[in-house]
Amino acid sequence: MTEQFDTSAVPSGRLRRLAGMARLAGGVAGGMLAEGERQLRAGKRPKARDLLLTPGNARRVTKQLARMRGAAMKLGQILSMDTGDLLPRELAEILARLRADAESMPVRQLQQALQQAFGPGWDPALFDFEWRPLAAASIGQVHRIRAPDGRAAVLKIQYPGVADSIDSDVDNIATLLRMSGLLPRHLDLEPLLLDARAQLKDEADYLKEAKYLNRFRKALAHDQRFVLPEVLPDLTRRNVLGMTYVEGESIETLALQPAAERDRVMSALIELLLTEMFELRLVQTDPNFANYQYRERDGAIVLLDFGATRPFKAAFVRDYAKLAAAAMAGDREGTARAAERVGYSMGEPDSRYRELVLDMLLLALEPLRQEGPYDFGASDMPARLMEMGQSVTGFRDFWQAPPTHAVYFHRKLGGMFVLANRLGAKVDVRALMAQRLKP
Repeated sequence: MTEQFDTSAVPSGRLRRLAGMARLAGGVAGGMLAEGERQLRAGKRPKARDLLLTPGNARRVTKQLARMRGAAMKLGQILSMDTGDLLPRELAEILARLRADAESMPVRQLQQALQQAFGPGWDPALFDFEWRPLAAASIGQVHRIRAPDGRAAVLKIQYPGVADSIDSDVDNIATLLRMSGLLPRHLDLEPLLLDARAQLKDEADYLKEAKYLNRFRKALAHDQRFVLPEVLPDLTRRNVLGMTYVEGESIETLALQPAAERDRVMSALIELLLTEMFELRLVQTDPNFANYQYRERDGAIVLLDFGATRPFKAAFVRDYAKLAAAAMAGDREGTARAAERVGYSMGEPDSRYRELVLDMLLLALEPLRQEGPYDFGASDMPARLMEMGQSVTGFRDFWQAPPTHAVYFHRKLGGMFVLANRLGAKVDVRALMAQRLKP
């Protein structure tokens, strides 16, 4: 058995992962010094922010976090999906590179993970285990097998030490962000970090993911548009998830289909998101395109990876529905009141800050407010939103981090927007939402 694909051992243990973060910080600092010297020789007076956000440092950050995997990489992915509420655009763009596949484990470490899950007597050969992974991501990698009943199946195998390193990884990333000087000094990251810890620990519990997958299979059992894998309980542990294999191609291959098919699929995905939020109150919050596949032979949408599933409280869902209804009605004051109930800091009545935040909310909800299909492919809304968001930095005394529930939901909304934009789809989002607002 030989390795014929790119691998690197996942560093495990608090000290080894701390050393990885230290190497990252040292490399970034060295890159800043070198860039500073270069600009000084050119007669420039560089700012620290410009020295930090260089292409070289971008490569250092993404390469090291991708090599560490685990919560360090996952938190970078979470922060990269922010729409301007938390991070400077340049830093978000650096972290966005982490959405690509991670490196896979070497075979020896993979064998150790399998033995830890199933015991030393478990024989991969009996399951036609394929050592080359189908995919490698932040928390685990996926391998094809043959289930005992003969069906094609997969094992999602967690990297060793991921679950135990979540707290230290989150603390180390937060420290780097604070030391970078890129965040507002008064910004309290702690509520988001506490929530991120809990979310990441949920994602590292594959037994919990199996329960979420079963809930979605039950909820969508009669919807022929969607296909989901089936959990294989005998091959599922806390750090390994056994599932049937579902055939599909990358969702981005849908771009080759006629406009009507692209519109149909994207409408189904947005309708699914609204169903998750307003009916199930259970949202798969990871917008990674790899979580969706398209099956050309029958037009089915394959849904994968439910580790980032998040339950939402009834009160939040109710208040967000009121926010959407007010925005659709063009009721600015009603939108502001609903936003405050959701948890946004709106500032004083009639203040410039309040009007700016309200304008941003209404812009973000633009697809809901338009009568008829919204042309995602022709929309420049994200650029307009980013430009408007830069104005918020002038109100540091008022600005507060958005509510964590809203951050995760908007993360998924943002991912849906990007996918619809890339596919050039047109979707009547207002009509889909109106169905959820009927008394």
